[in-house]
Amino acid sequence: MPLQNSQYDAIMREYSRRQSRNARILSERRAALLQKIPRLAEIENETASLSSRRVREMLTGGSPETHELRASLKKLDEEKKSLLQNAGLPTDYLSLPCDCPLCRDTGFINGQKCSCFRKLETDLLYTQSSLSEVVKKERFDTFSLSYYSDEIRDPVSGLTQRALAKKALESAAALCDHLSGKGVPGIENLFLYGDTGVGKTFLSHAAAGQALLESHPVLYFSAFDLFDQLAGKQFYHRETEDEEDLIYDCDLLIIDDLGTELTNSFVSSALFQLVNERILKNRSTIISTNLNLQDFSEVYSERTFSRIASHYCICKLAGKDIRIQKKFAGGF
Repeated sequence: MPLQNSQYDAIMREYSRRQSRNARILSERRAALLQKIPRLAEIENETASLSSRRVREMLTGGSPETHELRASLKKLDEEKKSLLQNAGLPTDYLSLPCDCPLCRDTGFINGQKCSCFRKLETDLLYTQSSLSEVVKKERFDTFSLSYYSDEIRDPVSGLTQRALAKKALESAAALCDHLSGKGVPGIENLFLYGDTGVGKTFLSHAAAGQALLESHPVLYFSAFDLFDQLAGKQFYHRETEDEEDLIYDCDLLIIDDLGTELTNSFVSSALFQLVNERILKNRSTIISTNLNLQDFSEVYSERTFSRIASHYCICKLAGKDIRIQKKFAGGF
């Protein structure tokens, strides 16, 4: 899922749109202000003239006047700031505004993608995926506990199926709060396990949607697609570097249905590396699987499960298949 040329062009068009909009804002702002405070236009003309003289001096090796030129430019700049402040405006009011102060709406810093480019990249990939509409419907406030029994208890925890679901719901929401810096520090990663159709994917969608609403870069993969992506560069020399960087660096990575892919030594090793790397980078991850904890440990190694057990909030979901319940109830 690396960026195609058309996708890259779409992102660069967005930067061009931002630059054009901000240039227009500055032009309108400047025209209105110079009419109100004519001295600002005079300062700009004097500054341009002195700057030209300074360039000529630098090209000819400098002269005793260089220090005086700098002092004159500084004095004009201070006068300009004073006029703006007296008008109740910030001192940078006549500077080109920008959406991203880091890269100044270019998308790059020293040849490297800016964080705002990464955000546009993940948003574009997500919008063009089949999940863009799903997350509008599957939200935390539409997750219903009524599908879970309040009488049947889990033999290990002793909690009812509804209590288990409530804990998973609260944990997923707490993870999103953590991303925004307002939640419980301990909920940084989430491991959801249980049978098919008990709400794991729904909660993953809800977390993805909430994180996106709060402007966090999110990537969502089925287990098969994830390992196909990671294997692509290693075995088939696909140009996947950009996407692979996003997998390790995005604020929230969601791996759905782990255990449904063909598991081999590469998959086991890649999962450990991914889990471990994201823990070290303090990046949040949600993993869902139909495997129970014992089977998961056997399939993906005790080493991987140990890392998950130490750094993830582990939540079990249990109950009857909700899709079947909805169908019998006449729902969708």
